Amino acid sequence: MKWTHEHRELRRTARAIIDADINPHCDEWEAAGIFPAHQVMKKMADAGLLGLSKPEAYGGMALDYSYEIALAEELGNIRAGGVSTAIGVQTNMCTPALARHGSDALCRQFLAPTIAGDLVGCIGVSEVGAGSDVASIKTTARKDGGDYVINGSKMWITNGVQGDWICLLANTDTDGAPHHNKSLIIVPLKTKGVSVARKLDKLGLHCSDTAQLFFDDVRVPQANRIGDENRGFIYQMQQFQEERLYAAARSLRALELVVEDTVEYTGQRQAFGRSILDNQVVHFKMAEFQSRIEAIRALLYQAVETYIDGGDVSREASMAKYLVGQLAMELPSQCLQYWGGQGYMNESPVSRAFRDTRLVAVGGGANEVMLQVICKHMGILPGNR
Repeated sequence: MKWTHEHRELRRTARAIIDADINPHCDEWEAAGIFPAHQVMKKMADAGLLGLSKPEAYGGMALDYSYEIALAEELGNIRAGGVSTAIGVQTNMCTPALARHGSDALCRQFLAPTIAGDLVGCIGVSEVGAGSDVASIKTTARKDGGDYVINGSKMWITNGVQGDWICLLANTDTDGAPHHNKSLIIVPLKTKGVSVARKLDKLGLHCSDTAQLFFDDVRVPQANRIGDENRGFIYQMQQFQEERLYAAARSLRALELVVEDTVEYTGQRQAFGRSILDNQVVHFKMAEFQSRIEAIRALLYQAVETYIDGGDVSREASMAKYLVGQLAMELPSQCLQYWGGQGYMNESPVSRAFRDTRLVAVGGGANEVMLQVICKHMGILPGNR
């Protein structure tokens, strides 16, 4: 995958917004436990960054997915993972199925204003008893006249406090097989019966407004369903491909930033008459981490090329997501060690990265689920041999 002048200009635009309008406020937003989602989304939208691969009819730019990856990598430069996570939900998690399978009316009502930054979206899949096990969700959507009546709850919902709508996965056929009884439904979050049970207190991503949501006899038109009824599980699996590609690209750059910060800090920090970086164990480890980052990036770029060509990349996306998740559990912890006592201070960027990147191995499908997907494609799952 080669970067063109257009890719570089997109990166320059995104980086300018990050440097001027996001990073200077990250410490303040982290302390407050929330960031102004609508304000940030509007800033990104005004620069044309929220609909890069979405149809022009709804305000998108209809570019290929490599431009989304270029943006995702730049978002890895944001000094608070909660902000880049929220933007990723808007661009690559709650909107792909809507753009691909939603009716024209539904796209004009929700996709267009989301691309314009006037609405903030969420993705509603996980529940208390069904995180990575998507087939086990309990939320139901029962038909009544021309409406769906929705009951249930969703957990760990990014943008759930400030969001305007949620792309909700619910069981629309309680008697059907778990992979063929679900639908994706757009639910405005101000609809009667929707409530924010609580804003969740998390290990990291402190400025991300992550919520637990309850749905009590929530009534929405059946026209709010994305695509065909009972194909929501399939649509969501397709949607996961973009989520995992985004997560890999954004997280790789965030981890690379930790390496860069650590090289800079250890090059300046003196102990026993020389810089910490002068110790072979340190500079060798930095070289190892950078090598692993580049190897995963090569796999990611290969997957993106296949995706652009219309291929199924669930295998490759899962591999990249798994490897990034493994690296995220190791790299920030090891780098923090080289910062010594300063690394344990919340004011240090390495400590925030240590907290924020830990989610990579859990969110969007845990590492163990990624291995399960890979095993399925290899034909070595029990029962498949």
